[in-house]
Amino acid sequence: MLSPRVGLCLLGAGLLLYPLILSGPFYRDIGVTFLLAAISASAWNIVGGYAGQVSVGHSMFFGLGAYMPLLVYTLWGWPPIAGIPIGIALAIGLAAVIGLPTFRLTGHYFSMATIAVAELIRILFGTWDLVGAAIGLQGPAVGRGWWDLTFRNELPYYYIFLAVLAVLLLTTAAIERRRFGFYLRAIKASERAAKSLGVPVRQTKMKALALSAAFTSVAGSLYVIKTGFIDPDSGFGILISVQMLIVAALGGAGTLFGPLIGALILIPSQTVTNSLFGGGGSGLTYILYGGIIVLIARFEPGGLLDLWYRLAPKLRKRAHV
Repeated sequence: MLSPRVGLCLLGAGLLLYPLILSGPFYRDIGVTFLLAAISASAWNIVGGYAGQVSVGHSMFFGLGAYMPLLVYTLWGWPPIAGIPIGIALAIGLAAVIGLPTFRLTGHYFSMATIAVAELIRILFGTWDLVGAAIGLQGPAVGRGWWDLTFRNELPYYYIFLAVLAVLLLTTAAIERRRFGFYLRAIKASERAAKSLGVPVRQTKMKALALSAAFTSVAGSLYVIKTGFIDPDSGFGILISVQMLIVAALGGAGTLFGPLIGALILIPSQTVTNSLFGGGGSGLTYILYGGIIVLIARFEPGGLLDLWYRLAPKLRKRAHV
């Protein structure tokens, strides 16, 4: 049996070498999509996994991050990368605005409130001429320089996304070991008990939502810098939020590498389904997501990592027999 440290080193080496070994455009595109899903789900995991505040409207932060790079390019001709900090600032501001009223709600009421806010923002952007309304926004077709981050192949995008994922995982690991991380887990276990022990529940949840919103916004910016196009559905669609939730829950919400494991399984499966069934494969995505939700809720609420932690000791005993 491999130790966790050895397994982590092998995983890191595999991620670094993947686009060099499987160098075809199709495989690199899968790798980039996988990393983007892992970033989005890991960002959601901060508030939805560790704090137990299940947001189904995180696409509002993703969409803000996606629109800002192309908006600054369309309005002023700035490099799209200049819109990333603007998107982060707007996402944190939106998190503060919606967090104050929605964190008074608990359970599925909080989830419903986040869906409603995300849908309202999607409708607003779909009718607002400044941001392209239903048509959306287009980025530079040809890069004017390296600062436009417009590359001819997927390799630069892959390593940029991998670097962002590494920063996010290191940040999450630091949170786990600090008081803030213990506060989040206490709130997830029982808000009432946490409050009785002196945990600043509202303040902690607000910080978690702001941090989660910031990284989700970065994920949206990375997506649009690669694709060069955004519209209300691709930025604020509910399927974006659902994917974040399912990827985290499949691997193990509230764990450091759960979203990574979930993305490693879900994204290749989804890509293969879409490629096999062509345009009809997009509809099967909803069936795939629904089936995963049912299976997780019925058999393994803790996700695949929780299943592994239960099975690993038994496997070690059999290995030593």
